[in-house]
Amino acid sequence: MSVPRRRVYGSDHDDPHPYARPGRSYCEVVGGSLDGLLLDVTGQSEEELADGAALITEIGQFGPGGRALYGPRSSDPRLWDWEGDCP
Repeated sequence: MSVPRRRVYGSDHDDPHPYARPGRSYCEVVGGSLDGLLLDVTGQSEEELADGAALITEIGQFGPGGRALYGPRSSDPRLWDWEGDCP
């Protein structure tokens, strides 16, 4: 059985390689407009990751230029839960 490829946040729709790559570290964003995408966190420290991220999205509550807020789940920091949208 093949493993499904997962799209990485920030990859362009015409990117020939928009999926997770070996040797990189990823978190999965859960909920909100970016649900199911992977976020490349390669090289980020635990301190940097603890604050979460405000990810640019065109399909959130505030439309183009808005951001979706995600933060690490306390029970599994490989999963980042949606915390809301901001302009």
